[in-house]
This record gives sequence, structure tokens and C-alpha cells, in this order.
Amino acid sequence: METFGKRYHPPGTPPGTLSRHGAGGETCIRLFEYDAEQFSEILSPSVTQCQAALGNTKVDWLDVTGVYDPAAVNQLGETFGLHPLALEDILNSGQRPKIDFHEQYAFLILNLPHLVEGEILLEQISLFVGEGHLLSFCNGDGTAFEPVRERLRQGFGRIRTRGVSYLLYTLVDVVIDSAYPLLEDLGEQIEDLEEQVLEKPDKRILNTLHELKRDLLLLRRALWPQREVINRLIQHDAELVDATMRPYFSDCYDHAVQVIDLIETYREMLSGMLDIYLSSVSNRMNDIMRVLTIVGTIFIPLTFIVGVYGMNFENMPELKWQNGYYGVWGIMIVLAIGMLAAFKWRKWL
Repeated sequence: METFGKRYHPPGTPPGTLSRHGAGGETCIRLFEYDAEQFSEILSPSVTQCQAALGNTKVDWLDVTGVYDPAAVNQLGETFGLHPLALEDILNSGQRPKIDFHEQYAFLILNLPHLVEGEILLEQISLFVGEGHLLSFCNGDGTAFEPVRERLRQGFGRIRTRGVSYLLYTLVDVVIDSAYPLLEDLGEQIEDLEEQVLEKPDKRILNTLHELKRDLLLLRRALWPQREVINRLIQHDAELVDATMRPYFSDCYDHAVQVIDLIETYREMLSGMLDIYLSSVSNRMNDIMRVLTIVGTIFIPLTFIVGVYGMNFENMPELKWQNGYYGVWGIMIVLAIGMLAAFKWRKWL
């Protein structure tokens, strides 16, 4: 699995160079061969078995998970006649989703998002589709495709009665629809955050807002091009997607558009919440400043009175009054109450 970074070769490396990036794990290869009557699954097929698969009339799916071994990728590329630059894109994960049409096959790169312990991870899916065969390379463990494998093993649905284009649709549909659970989780987080912003905004909420905005921005960058990939696949004048399969891929395209719409909606909601947060903080500050201003305004005349009678002049008649102290207190209390009443009447409190 990959985060949103990209693995590059050092500048100046010859094109088509295949090299391992990171420690990774083991590469697992499965070969599925099937038609309406027969099905077989071969784990770690030999080169001879792969070559034989190219010559039969069945649908062949070479499923490669854990793409870390350059030697294995290179051998498969030579067996199936894959372009070296395409093989390089398989190992250099973090590619932008795209589709390239070659003479014998079409090459697709898609991003499959996961939410693991609150962190968004991407699994790059590379697909080679030719006449009667499909190769899939998953940089992760490939568990997202396990339901498709089970449908093939059990013969559920129509997958074993249709051609390779239906298998391609099934895998693409899994990749596109994997974004829905993730976006649903993000939507719940945004909903909870909205309530917190309205009730009690604090710096923790601001940090969460920025993290969610960053996640959605990165998701947009990773998933936005996928609808263009599907659109080009539908419009391409080739036998890869025949007339009977176009409605299926059109449905995938609709799902891709819905995913982008959800991402854009959530981004707008977060931008609105950020404005609400800043407004709430500003209003709280204004309320605090208003209270302090009123308190200070009330004490200004009281401080003036106390300051006047605190002067050390001998000729101050009021200092000789018997009840002068109580009189000054009374004046100050009446003055303070009067000012509070005036502020209340003007709705400043």
C-alpha cells in the first residue's frame, strides 16, 4: 500500500529501469482460467503455463499482488509482450490514473483508496487488457479483489459466462466503489465536527478541520482522473468494450462522478465550517471585549471620584463631613447601577 507520495528513480536513470522500492513483501501470482463450463486456478504459474494461457480460447486472468520483485515483473512483461515503460510504472507506485492504448493491449492505472486506522492509503492497481486475457498488478495485498476471486471460484453471477471485458468491468467497479466506505466515514467525521464547531469551537477542532481538508484534497488528486480513464475507455474505438458492455462501464463512470461530487461537497462543507469556526472565535472575542469594556467604563467615573478625594490637599471641605465616606459610597453605587441600567436599556448587555 502507498500513501500519496510517489516513488521515483534517481534523475538520469535510463527509461524502463525496474528496481525495488522499499522492503515490501512477497509477490503472489495466481492464474485464473475459465469459461462457461470450466474453471482452474493455478498458484505461482510457470512461464510455460503463462504462455499456454495466451494460446487458449478461455478467459485468462493473471492476478499479481504485492508488486515488489522487479525480476518477476520483468519476466511477466517478456512473456506477455508488455512495454518496459509500462512495467516501470507498475513498480513506481503513486502514478496518476491513466489509460494507454497499445497495439495488442490497453494499459490502465487506477488508485484504490483505503482507510486504515484513520489514515488514508492508496493501493495502485495496474491493468493490462488484451484479447482474451487480463493482467492485474496490485501494490498492496489485493484483498479488495477477493470477492471477485470468490465469484469465479463459486461460479456466482454471470462473470464466468462473459468475456474479458466483463472481468475488466468487475475489477474497475471494485476500484471505483471502494471510495464509498471511505467517504462515508469521512462524512460522519464531518457531521460530528459540524456539531462541535457550533457548540464549542477550540484549537483541536481547527486541527481536525485542516487534516480533513488535506485528506479530501489528496483524494481529489488521486481519484479525479479516474473518471477520465473510464470515459476514454468507453469512447475508444476498439473491441475491448463492445456495445453490450458500454452500459456497465457507463455505470462505472457515473459512480466515479458521484465520488468526485461527494469529495467536492465535503470540501465545501469544511470550508464553510472553517468560516463558522473563525466567526465563532471572533464573536467570542467580541463578547469578552464587550464585557471588559463595560466593566472598565463603569469603573472610570468611580476611579475619578476616588482619585479626587484621595488628593492630599488641606482645603477640601468634603473631608470634614461626618458622613462623607458613606455619601461617596452611595454616590458610587448609584452611579454604577445607573450605568448598568443604561447599558441594559441600550441592549449592550
